[in-house]
Amino acid sequence: MATVSVTDDNFDTEVLKSSKPIVVDFWAEWCGPCKAIAPILDKISDEFSDNVLVGKVNVDEVKEVPVKYGIRSIPTLLFFCNGEIVRQEVGLQSEQALVDGINQIINKG
Repeated sequence: MATVSVTDDNFDTEVLKSSKPIVVDFWAEWCGPCKAIAPILDKISDEFSDNVLVGKVNVDEVKEVPVKYGIRSIPTLLFFCNGEIVRQEVGLQSEQALVDGINQIINKG
């Protein structure tokens, strides 16, 4: 399962109305830590595809959503469950930290 490209236009449908929990990655092409976390998120997207979606918001292209959620640093990961933010991680995270966070939201959901 590939990650979902999230924009201002599809944010409500893809994230807030998602039937599964979704991890939204706020990133930019020029961001080194964003590039480092991308393969981890791709792997997680594959491993957890039955339970969790991974969405990506390019902050250089998407303007409203990052402002709405007060994104000031990237990468920032927002974990949504039933349209609500249930966890937030800022900065480069280890694969284990992300898996732990995802397991938490799966168990809550």
